[in-house]
Amino acid sequence: MKLHLVPAKVGLQWVKLGVKTFFRQPLAMSGLFFMFMATVSVLSLIPLLGTVISLVLVPVATLGLMAATREATQGRFPMPSTLISGLRGKPAQTKNMLILGAMYAAGLLLVLGVATLFAGEAAPPLDPAAGEVSAEMVRASLANQGLLAGLVVYLPVVMAFWHAPALVHWHGVSPGKSLFFSFMACWGNKGAMLFYALGWVGVFMLVGLFMSLLGALLGGVQALNIVLYPAVLFMASMFHTSIYFTFLDSFDTAEESTSTTTGEAA
Repeated sequence: MKLHLVPAKVGLQWVKLGVKTFFRQPLAMSGLFFMFMATVSVLSLIPLLGTVISLVLVPVATLGLMAATREATQGRFPMPSTLISGLRGKPAQTKNMLILGAMYAAGLLLVLGVATLFAGEAAPPLDPAAGEVSAEMVRASLANQGLLAGLVVYLPVVMAFWHAPALVHWHGVSPGKSLFFSFMACWGNKGAMLFYALGWVGVFMLVGLFMSLLGALLGGVQALNIVLYPAVLFMASMFHTSIYFTFLDSFDTAEESTSTTTGEAA
């Protein structure tokens, strides 16, 4: 297995394949993502410990959704057990996945610590339900030093953990090395990753515009609130479906075809 560099335009192909594969199994993919979110909601009822456990399980859930995407590309229906496939391997694999999860939790806590350290006098949180959100409130939130510092630290953390679950579970890479390889793959394909991110921003904006028009046609804010949560759930599930293709094209592996080949076969 070695790093594979791709043209920047492949990032848009990843978005396209994510959307296309999601609609092959929309109920399964959105259902699996909802299962994870429901688990997080239940765990959040446990003070502090529940949050830590939820963070530890993020790499497991990421791998599960990638495995579900692989099932969908092969014409199979992803079963609920696919979501915890990262915990169903050999004991060494399970151990490494949990270690990776602990490292992810530590990384997120570091991000939160940095954001808190630089926050200073934080701007009040935006609450659209409380009334009109002014331009000054938006600018104050975006200019918050804590938010900016947190984003600066969060970006390399995301890059390090982006491919790490698949490297650890599918290819037996140690947790520490997987972070290095994942970061280098994201950096080496930074053009494609940028196009990938911009592609999803465009998709989210189009869906947001459609939802606004739909809400206006159906009767305003109350009607919009009814369809908003399912739409967000579908969009988040669709996004996570596309992560699998970023992994396929970022590494040359003996048993996996590239996402470009997968897209042509579809």
